[in-house]
Amino acid sequence: MPVKTKLKTKSVVKPKLKTSVNTKLNIGKKHKKGKNEWQLQEAKAMLSEVVKASQKEHQFITIHGHKTAVIISYDEYEEMTTPEQSIVDFFQNSPFFGVELELPKRGELSKREVNL
Repeated sequence: MPVKTKLKTKSVVKPKLKTSVNTKLNIGKKHKKGKNEWQLQEAKAMLSEVVKASQKEHQFITIHGHKTAVIISYDEYEEMTTPEQSIVDFFQNSPFFGVELELPKRGELSKREVNL
């Protein structure tokens, strides 16, 4: 005759959260007008609002109260990264344009000793 044994299991008690995630992140509440700083978790939850706000002014993302990232509009990004003139124009307008440099030919440079 087989022996029956009872297995004891521990019950897991989940702690109750004092505030819901939505309350903590202020989801559903309108972001203060003119505010351009967002906590990371708030920015993730409300990304479309952050992007829309970036069309008017820079939006700063913070982690533990420190500014760590900036969201800017694409137009502003283009303005910042588009050069004012081509590299050819830059060198042609340089005050050193036409100056002849006397550079030693390859192999004519003095070699230095390296101690290993």
